[in-house]
Amino acid sequence: MTTHHHAEDIDWEAMSDQLVSQAELYVPAFEEAAAWLRGQVCEGQEATEVRRVLDVGSGPGVVTSLLARAFPAAEVVAVDQAEGLLERARAYAAEHGVAERVVTRRADLPGDIDALGEADLIWSRNTVHHLGDQQGALHSLGALLRPGGLLAVAEGGLPPRFLPRDIGLGRPGLQARLDVALEEVFTAMRADLPGTTSVVEDWPAMLAQSGLVPTGTRSFLVDIPAPLDVSARRYLHGHLVRLRDKVADRLPEEDLRTLDYLVKEDDERGVLWRPDVFYLAATTIHTARSCTGK
Repeated sequence: MTTHHHAEDIDWEAMSDQLVSQAELYVPAFEEAAAWLRGQVCEGQEATEVRRVLDVGSGPGVVTSLLARAFPAAEVVAVDQAEGLLERARAYAAEHGVAERVVTRRADLPGDIDALGEADLIWSRNTVHHLGDQQGALHSLGALLRPGGLLAVAEGGLPPRFLPRDIGLGRPGLQARLDVALEEVFTAMRADLPGTTSVVEDWPAMLAQSGLVPTGTRSFLVDIPAPLDVSARRYLHGHLVRLRDKVADRLPEEDLRTLDYLVKEDDERGVLWRPDVFYLAATTIHTARSCTGK
């Protein structure tokens, strides 16, 4: 996902491999979520009734292709700011046999939302929270829905867990302290967004405030027990390298030294080699329907 803001200086295109690796860890959960969404948006009809799907903040397009498989008659539009990620989305679609139904659209959010065109289903994961006026963004997205269409917003859930409380390095409870540091970074990011507006992040209530009818909230679990395979370890290693830079000024030196050990590539205490590394996370999806027409 990429959006137009100033609080984070992230080269999303350079992170494309990391973004694909992350999304692929979540594919089983996303497939379960897509089945749930299919049941909601079709309401007993065939999935072929869904003709156009928007993946807003698509990144490299892993979920875009998954949605194309879930809705076999739909044009699925990957929407992102970074042209390099859209190129990756096209390549991913070709690799997974859905290139004829996946198209890409470069857009700066939130300004270009109104130009995206109508859709039967709009999916947006971890995108709205990067926009200053979250309520306004939901209103704009909801306005794109065809009569009876569904907006699915993946926001919140539970942050990933991947190590025991006591890892034999530094002070126990490292992940809890990382959570606090990341929450501070997130709060600073939100405060620095253009047009930032404070709102109680009750997503069903926000969807209702946008003129939609909330239809449900569900969380989908990613549960990969130890020991992780090589690809998952490589993703986690990259994640920790970036995370260390992100929170370096918010953690004590002892914790930074622990992170340094964890990202060493030739040390059995690092995440590339430890036998106790796992991956556990939850993605929460909030849905709401356009109340006109059905």
